[in-house]
Amino acid sequence: MRAALPASCLLVGGYFAFHAVNGPTGYSAWREYKVQRAKLDTAVDNSKEQKVALQRQLALLNPRAVNPDLADELVRRNLDMIRPDEVVVPLPIEPGTAPTAGAPAAR
Repeated sequence: MRAALPASCLLVGGYFAFHAVNGPTGYSAWREYKVQRAKLDTAVDNSKEQKVALQRQLALLNPRAVNPDLADELVRRNLDMIRPDEVVVPLPIEPGTAPTAGAPAAR
C-alpha cells in the first residue's frame, strides 16, 4: 500500500514523458516539422526566383514597343520555328524529369 502513491506518480510521469516524445506535438513530430519547413522554404525560394524572372520578362512586354529579342525568343519557344540556316540540337531529357511549360519539346 505504501508503494501505490509513488507507483501511480511514476505511471503518470511516464505517460506524460511518452507523449512529450512521441505525441502529435512531441519531439519526434517537431523534427518532422523541421524537415517539412526546410522543404517549404526551398519551394518558397524557388517560387520567388520564378516570380522575379516573370516580372523581368513582364517589364519587357510593353504593348507600344516590343523588345525584338524577347519577341523572337517567345515566337521560337512557343511555335518551334527556326530559320532555314539554323540547326536545332536537341538535348537529352533526363529520366524522371518532365519538360517545363513553355520549353521546346525534343524532336
